[in-house]
Amino acid sequence: MGKQLESITEELSEFIAAQKVFFVGTAAAEGKVNVSPKGTDSFRVIGPNKVVWLNLTGSGNETAAHLLLNPRMTIMFCAFEGKPLILRLYGQAKIYHQRDREFHQYIDLFPANTGSRQIIEMEVDLVQTSCGFAVPFMDFKEERGTLNAWSSKQGADGIEEYWERKNTKSLDGFETRILES
Repeated sequence: MGKQLESITEELSEFIAAQKVFFVGTAAAEGKVNVSPKGTDSFRVIGPNKVVWLNLTGSGNETAAHLLLNPRMTIMFCAFEGKPLILRLYGQAKIYHQRDREFHQYIDLFPANTGSRQIIEMEVDLVQTSCGFAVPFMDFKEERGTLNAWSSKQGADGIEEYWERKNTKSLDGFETRILES
């Protein structure tokens, strides 16, 4: 059954590396709570209490807006194959844009992607496991190439224009600061 840990163990780090999808939860003090599914090769454990993930360009930018107002974040992984497990990482997160030194410190950890929007760094203060007995088995078929193909077609200028139209404010009107200098 479930356990609470102070840090990510080697076994849990290996579990994370094997997952094809994870979920990110954020919220400002008011407004909508956001839960986003994330995929592709975009998550790294860089220490027992530190993780980073590459946030790719998408139709919204809720995570960025929320983290600027409230740095708490939860990341959840579910075992859809093999031994059942749900893993949650709780912590405080920072968001880095291409203009930030930290973005360039971490970007080489991930495959090159025209749609690279932000890097999120989270200091993990609680690791929680739970059984996952009710999570169904699902077989991984393949990554969807749609987002990467779309980003490549847009090019860097097209991506920035898209950010201007779709990624500067959250659903609740909170700023994301994506285009600030």
